Amino acid sequence: MAPTTLVLWDIDHTLIETGGVGSEVYAAAFHQVTGRPLEHMAELAGRTEPVIFRETLQQHHISDPDTIFNQFAAAQARGYTDRTEELRQRGRALPGAVEALQSLSADHGIVQSVLTGNTRESARIKLRAFGLDTHLDLDIGAYGTDNDERPSLVPIARHRATVVHHARFDGPATILIGDTPNDVTAALSSHARVIAVATGKDSTADLAAAGADTVFADLTDTAALLAAIHGNQPQ
Repeated sequence: MAPTTLVLWDIDHTLIETGGVGSEVYAAAFHQVTGRPLEHMAELAGRTEPVIFRETLQQHHISDPDTIFNQFAAAQARGYTDRTEELRQRGRALPGAVEALQSLSADHGIVQSVLTGNTRESARIKLRAFGLDTHLDLDIGAYGTDNDERPSLVPIARHRATVVHHARFDGPATILIGDTPNDVTAALSSHARVIAVATGKDSTADLAAAGADTVFADLTDTAALLAAIHGNQPQ
């Protein structure tokens, strides 16, 4: 039987925290490809990696020859690979994340992947470091390198899921789970449902004000999360 619901997870501050390793990897990769130390950084939360990188280049008055991001992305992925053990030691899967992914993976009506501003390779490495990749079909996810704008990633993931699973995930059959107002906006703009978790810098009030259907303080109540996912299935 084909799945009826597509669940798309944000990664950073929703499923994992890097414990500062992510910032250090970014700075090292930036220095490697530009020859300049990282002095400033563009806003991160809920945005895509190419946009963050271009704005960070602008803040350093560095021109972008269009090829530099690919070099940066490769250096960033190598940095995560080289520091995987440190990532495990300093970072963590957020409370309830493993249990939530395991519970959803046991539900044959659900297929789950990611919708993230990360590059595909960095996303894979970070999730694998905490054993979370085994519960996610990363081939049907959408990544920052697929489109600059987060809302545009939703139809990309839907299309990939449809091709693989021969089922449509229109409207509320897609659920985004994330920690920022930008995650909420991405869901609402594509008529998906959204479950927001206040595990990043935005509060439950901030996420509710952004229009989230459901807001949790964290992922520790697996039963409540499952109820939110199943409680408003399309007829």
